[in-house]
Amino acid sequence: MGEWQEIPLKKLTNKIGSGATPRGGSNAYKEEGISLIRSQNVLDLKFSYDGLAFIDDQQAEKLNNVEVCENDVLLNITGDSVARCCLVDKNCLPARVNQHVAIIRVLPEKADHRFILYALQFLKPELLSQSEIGATRRALTKGMIEDFTIYTPETFSQQRAIAKVLFSLDEKIDLLYRQNKTLEAFAEALFRHTFIDNVEDDWEDGKLPDEFDFTMGLSPPGSSYNEDGEGIPMYQGNADFEFRFPRRRVYTTEEKRLAEKYDTLISVRAPVGEQNMAFEKCCIGRGVAAFRYKRNANYYSYTYFKLRSLMDQVKQYNDTGTVFGSINKKDFENLDIIIPPNGLIDEYQGQVKPLDDKVITNCIQIKTLENLRDTLLPKLMSGEVRVQYEEAV
Repeated sequence: MGEWQEIPLKKLTNKIGSGATPRGGSNAYKEEGISLIRSQNVLDLKFSYDGLAFIDDQQAEKLNNVEVCENDVLLNITGDSVARCCLVDKNCLPARVNQHVAIIRVLPEKADHRFILYALQFLKPELLSQSEIGATRRALTKGMIEDFTIYTPETFSQQRAIAKVLFSLDEKIDLLYRQNKTLEAFAEALFRHTFIDNVEDDWEDGKLPDEFDFTMGLSPPGSSYNEDGEGIPMYQGNADFEFRFPRRRVYTTEEKRLAEKYDTLISVRAPVGEQNMAFEKCCIGRGVAAFRYKRNANYYSYTYFKLRSLMDQVKQYNDTGTVFGSINKKDFENLDIIIPPNGLIDEYQGQVKPLDDKVITNCIQIKTLENLRDTLLPKLMSGEVRVQYEEAV
């Protein structure tokens, strides 16, 4: 490692600890109050507000020993998400953590908290290896985390320089995500104002196929699957979905059912009703259905937000079936909709398409920046690539 040294995490921190679920479990959660951070909020290098829970002041008082502070590193310590880590978003404070999340509070005179974050991400395979307890579960104990060895440069300035390079990329990624959320919220609000809040009595009642063509997915033979890029991308359902576009994970050389570029994708098996958009021509497995507007296939923005407005109806099918929820072709064919005048649809599509295309462009840029960060991270954190830095005076 050259000038680098190995230091146990406990020597770089003044707090490592996890919390607890309030008595009563999820029934104790409130509509607002003190944030309770859970494992679903801690993604790889990204804090997520999806599923953020809230507790009242009395419950928070019992968890004061795991009060979250700005610059804390959060680490998932149990279950399938073990070893995911991120910095807390200061906008969610005040906050506590439950028993599935550990707070790692770095001593500012010993290390840069951002450097420790990226070191944990770099060493995630080692954390995962240590977490293998028994045949059925993963867990990281406080002792394991305290004794976990971090590779660090000898000087604080080197740490800070490395962290600054990686963090600047993550800041740009976060800015683009926030911009996309704003753009989508505006497009959705405009849809609601145009087609829901101001619906006219003379608008036509219809069924979903009156406006949209759709294809139910069919999974190819398992022998055709590969992760080497042979064939075309294949998406099986919600496990592949991310913000707006699914991630390429599996390919197939024997596609059965296809979605076209910018088709709206809906998960049709547990959970029913998650939504994405096809980034390219792709194969859809039996967990996905693809939709496009009949009158003009290029009206992908109207399609996306019209389908989103119907998701409450679609998600009711999560409660059907003896094992897990599902929605089939006949269910979609019988879905009631209101059909607006073509001129109003044309006007909406014209207004929203530039915003939606900006979202798409941002998604492409996000993926480029993520790939750059993921390429640089192991090189910087191993010392293979050096960055210029200035020693503090």
